[in-house]
Amino acid sequence: MTLQRDALTSLGMTAGARLRELIRDGCVAMPGVFNAATARMVERAGFSAVYISGAGLCNATAGVPDVGLLTLTEVTLLSGYIARAVKIPCIVDADTGFGGADNAARTVRELEAAGLAGCHIEDQEFPKRCGHLAGKSLVEAEEMKEKIAAAAGARRDKDFLLIARTDARGVESFDKAVERAKSYLAAGADAIFPEALQGREEFRDFAKAVDAPLLANMTEFGKSSLLTRDQLAELGYQMVIYPQTAFRVSMFAVGQMLRELKSTGTQERWLNRMQTRKELYELLDYHPTK
Repeated sequence: MTLQRDALTSLGMTAGARLRELIRDGCVAMPGVFNAATARMVERAGFSAVYISGAGLCNATAGVPDVGLLTLTEVTLLSGYIARAVKIPCIVDADTGFGGADNAARTVRELEAAGLAGCHIEDQEFPKRCGHLAGKSLVEAEEMKEKIAAAAGARRDKDFLLIARTDARGVESFDKAVERAKSYLAAGADAIFPEALQGREEFRDFAKAVDAPLLANMTEFGKSSLLTRDQLAELGYQMVIYPQTAFRVSMFAVGQMLRELKSTGTQERWLNRMQTRKELYELLDYHPTK
């Protein structure tokens, strides 16, 4: 996959075109990131694409919950840093499109200009909630279709991947999620993100019912079973994201370190569990003169 990624980059393809080529070739795993340094680590680990988590940006950079508190300007700035830091394509969580149809159109234009390969827009009412929590509410399907059509029409790059996310499974029903997904494709979406499907059978049945590139969310502690990339590929999914895995692991480790630092007054026992200065500089392609 790394060789294919490098070949696509050398051809001068846009980020969106590179991503489309990758998902035609198989199921692409996209670890979630919350800053550019983590994205570089994803790239160094050999992954072919990056997912920029909306929850990660809210939680890690602003210290707020994932309830739509970041603006389009903030998300564009932060995701642009990430997209420019790596050579592999990045997609970003664009929440509800930051408003109505005109806002969704502007969202696509701004994210394209920042170097993103694609984004997903969801059909929740604002203020949105984490897709795996109760208490969500949806906009009418017609309103979401207007957003999708406006966003699709605003693209300057025809390959920018527009993914429609539906939260209908947790609010209405599985059948309504399928119905909404089909209508969003007809409105101009390129791919579908069915949020909070429950169990392998629902992932399978959704893929059988919806003929389009599909994105699966393998978030921890949520409604969905944690299936492997190979299992999802077999079921018919072209993309799988792990939105908060790196963030959760990082926060867990930092919490342990801080408790020990507070109790002992030294970080000595953590030296073999941290990134060295040399490793950080290598990650950042920084080569200071002696």
